[in-house]
Amino acid sequence: MAVHAIVAEGPGQLSWLVVPDAAAGPGEVLIKVAAAGVNRADLLQAAGLYPPPQGASATLGLEVSGVIAAVSDDVSDFGVGQQVCALLAGGGYAQYVAVPAAQVMPVPAGVSLVDAAGLPEVACTVWSNLVLNARLTPGELLLVHGGASGIGTHAIQVARALGATVAATAGSPTKLALCAELGAEVVISHCDEDFVERVRSASGGKGADVILDIMGASYLDRNLQALNADGRLVIIGMQGGVNAELSIGTLIGKRLQVIGTALRARPVEGQHGKRAIVDATVASVWPMIAAGAVRPVIGARYPIDDAAEAHRVLASGETFGKILLIVAE
Repeated sequence: MAVHAIVAEGPGQLSWLVVPDAAAGPGEVLIKVAAAGVNRADLLQAAGLYPPPQGASATLGLEVSGVIAAVSDDVSDFGVGQQVCALLAGGGYAQYVAVPAAQVMPVPAGVSLVDAAGLPEVACTVWSNLVLNARLTPGELLLVHGGASGIGTHAIQVARALGATVAATAGSPTKLALCAELGAEVVISHCDEDFVERVRSASGGKGADVILDIMGASYLDRNLQALNADGRLVIIGMQGGVNAELSIGTLIGKRLQVIGTALRARPVEGQHGKRAIVDATVASVWPMIAAGAVRPVIGARYPIDDAAEAHRVLASGETFGKILLIVAE
């Protein structure tokens, strides 16, 4: 049987081609892919700007859902035929992918097999950053930049489920309305409103306790201005550049923390490894999903051989939530 995967031959040149068979190695399971999530990291990798970590598959794709086709002899937590989703370091745009069992999760109750592909990356990113890193607690104010994105839509829901108040930025009335529908009490147009002023106004002049930021350099100074004393800024993206001046005076004067994190290159094991993040996410977020407090927000679905169009749409900002690639039987 010929096995296919997307091969990136250049930006916008994504071809569905025959590739070598995948197989489960020690500690791994082999997943027959039903769908793969599309992430901005995939766009960067396709453009040659974000190579996979050493030892990871060169194929695009950081998350999938599907059915387990095979398990290594040393894996006992999962079995052939089980419906799962998984966090990957690469390899998801394919009919089959091998992944460490530690990064595999059951499909949450109430979520379809296909839509589950939109959960691993956002759920693990949001829980590890909002809770494990920033220690968001009930009653605190969270500001989410890019509230209508895959990360943003999930972060709004999780924060509300935790009892936090949420402010979110977005770039169109439709996206702002989606943020409000998901639970954001304060919605801010980044096109024509000052998020520093809006957040301060909403908090009685104090500012946000936690900011989840995808922009990086271009928002750094204003993010520090928007934080409350003892606030935490978590930077998970660089859409606004990589270099900026940091006001040490503001940092010290307000006792702020600036945290930069990435998920893809983390080791599987260790205190901050993927196993620990996956386990914490399943234990804490999956019950929220089963209870209906959190749901995957899917903005578009494309057949896998139309991956180039999916990348174009994500880059353009024309959609909201997650974009999925569907792998046909």
